[in-house]
Amino acid sequence: MTDNRAAKYLWDARRAAERIARFTSGRTCDDYLGDEMLRSAVERQFEIIGEAFTGLRRVDSSLAATIPDLPRIVAFRNVLIHGYATVDSRLVWGIVEGKLAGLLALLTRMLSDEA
Repeated sequence: MTDNRAAKYLWDARRAAERIARFTSGRTCDDYLGDEMLRSAVERQFEIIGEAFTGLRRVDSSLAATIPDLPRIVAFRNVLIHGYATVDSRLVWGIVEGKLAGLLALLTRMLSDEA
């Protein structure tokens, strides 16, 4: 059984991923590019995922190591926060379309394994 702090980080990441999925449901890349509030909301949730994974690494590095691409996810969070002026919105949308569903499924499995 994972420590409660690790489970909390997983839960925070899953909740943020669910929000992104909800915010972008039925939307297109053009919708995303044309809506600064949507872009801001999605980027914020990706920041939360990256921060949650940073915390997870601190409290349970072996569990964190089971998340594919965790270092890239944390690096993406750093770009969103520190490199905000150079964020490529098409790249962010590509992650929404290509990676989010898999991450959400993984987090859901990890949390159900903890139950």
